[in-house]
This record gives sequence, structure tokens and C-alpha cells, in this order.
Amino acid sequence: MNETLLIKHAVGGRTFVDSSKQSVSFQVEQEAGQWRFTVHTDKHAGIDEILQWKQELNVFIFRTFDDGRPTLKIWYSLDADSVQYDETGEKLTFTAVSSIEYIPNEFGYKL
Repeated sequence: MNETLLIKHAVGGRTFVDSSKQSVSFQVEQEAGQWRFTVHTDKHAGIDEILQWKQELNVFIFRTFDDGRPTLKIWYSLDADSVQYDETGEKLTFTAVSSIEYIPNEFGYKL
């Protein structure tokens, strides 16, 4: 299984972090109905944008499977007040308070 993390601006759709295209690693720990994200990345312009627009972020994880199952998309709703960047440790942290899992190919209107 492979996981890709996307952090986007909800209004304009601009991508701030895409782990498939940037050199970032991340961990997600689930605890008490919440998810704690730690994203290891140097400070770049996207980090400043994330902190500026923390009230308007969409966070997704895409899980692709080696056994032929369809890609699973997980959309997380963040606690905006939890979004922080630690310059010394070069890590972005935030907490998600809910998530929605779905298979993109099965979602939406079909003729």
C-alpha cells in the first residue's frame, strides 16, 4: 500500500503539500476519535500559506493498494487552532476531528 498526503486550500484549490511530488514524510496517529498529523518538511512558501489559511484547509490521504483494490480517499476535517509549524524540528502538526472515507470512482453523478 502507498499513501499520499495532500494539503490544499479549500476555497481556491491551491495545493500546499503533495507528498507524491515533494520531499516530505508524514505520520498519522489516531487517538480518541481524532487524528494527529505530523508532516516533516522544511519551511517553504506553502507552510506560510498553510498557517495563513488554516481556517480553510482540506487534508486528504489517498491509499493505493498493490492488490488491485480501488484507491481509497480519506478527507479530514481539521481543528484550525491546532495547526502549527515548529521551525526547529521542521515539522507541521495539526489535529483532524473527523474524516470521510470513499472511493473516488464510486462517488458523484453518473449518466
